[in-house]
Amino acid sequence: MAVTNPKPDPLAARLAGLAMPDGGAWVQDARKGALDRLTVQGLPGRRDEYWQFTRPDSLNAPDPDAAGVFDAGGEAPVYGEIDRLKVVFVDGIFSAEESDPLALAGIEIERLAQAAASDIHWAQGLYGVLEERGQTPVARPFAALNTAFAGDGVVIRVTGKAAKPVNLIYRHENETSDALLHHVVKLEPGADLTLLENGPAAARFNKVMEVEVGDGAAFHHVRTQGRDHERQAVTHVFARLGAEAVFKSFTLTVNGLLTRNECVVELTGDDAVAHIAGAAMGDASACAFHHDDTVFVTHDAERCESRQVFKKVLRNGAVGTFQGKILVKQGAQKTDGYQKSQALLLDEDATFLAKPELEIYADDVICSHGSTSGAIDEEAMFYLRSRGVPEVLATDLLVLAFLADTIAEIEAPDIADDITSRLDAWLQRRRG
Repeated sequence: MAVTNPKPDPLAARLAGLAMPDGGAWVQDARKGALDRLTVQGLPGRRDEYWQFTRPDSLNAPDPDAAGVFDAGGEAPVYGEIDRLKVVFVDGIFSAEESDPLALAGIEIERLAQAAASDIHWAQGLYGVLEERGQTPVARPFAALNTAFAGDGVVIRVTGKAAKPVNLIYRHENETSDALLHHVVKLEPGADLTLLENGPAAARFNKVMEVEVGDGAAFHHVRTQGRDHERQAVTHVFARLGAEAVFKSFTLTVNGLLTRNECVVELTGDDAVAHIAGAAMGDASACAFHHDDTVFVTHDAERCESRQVFKKVLRNGAVGTFQGKILVKQGAQKTDGYQKSQALLLDEDATFLAKPELEIYADDVICSHGSTSGAIDEEAMFYLRSRGVPEVLATDLLVLAFLADTIAEIEAPDIADDITSRLDAWLQRRRG
């Protein structure tokens, strides 16, 4: 009888090139627990409901595809005019030479590797904890993989109002780099932090950020992803909010072969507020573009507010997807939940796929969702053209107006202006 070759195990192949970093007992327990979760879940496939719009094959592969390093051509760095504390990672490895000293009034900040070497650390109550909570009811295997094997990142404890924003900068230099970073952020009651992120990070990037926002604390997160055309990334933000806590996150994405951003937020204290927003600009004329936003917000307290506002501008075969869910648990009365996902398709080759969801077990709530896609408004275009505005410029003006709702979620005016200027520059480059 002929012996058939056994079917290859993609998870075993993916794990073969990874080694669990060293650390104290508490972090090793968290890593082993994450590896156990991953072993049970396996890697995602197209039959998994939450991967039906995005092919995970290249993220499952043992090695990343090569990604060319983008030449910014002397372009000013993002947030360059903002006074901030810079923390730099090059291909997923902390660069002390390029980073500022890790000291700032109102916060304690250190590398994950340093924290993990301690026998006792405040991060013990968070590392892998929020990620594990976010695995129910939807499995998130790449987050579990990150918790198990990420050896670098930062842990930040905010005790008051941070003197200035902290900027995590991700540089990409090696065309085959495969980076895993894990950040932990804890805001004590009444604390306030603005966290900025920017840069392509690596050829393939897997990042997890766990954020606990204490009672009355405020966390403002602004992220820009790009610009390398061939880069691939899967990122996760897991957040838990106390009473009267505020969590606001905005992401701008331009370029990128494949980007999947997951955000999982739990509102566990009364009167908490969570706003998650994103703007994506995709042009697949030079390289394929696939952008996926997957959001899960759980209301588990009274009088909480959540907003999901995501908009994508797509052309030349670019693909955008949105999967957003609001879960209102029993007893979470007076919930105010809103979800909006829209796409502006600049030609007939672009594609937008959306799956908005509401699951409500309380009877005194205001929850709604809306999802639309379409072309440039002909009346608005006619209005601009009739006043002498060239068609290409008129299109760009309408694109910026379309994305304005998402940028409005950024509270700091200087950061919002910087994001708007980046969008305008991207549009100008495509005007030629």
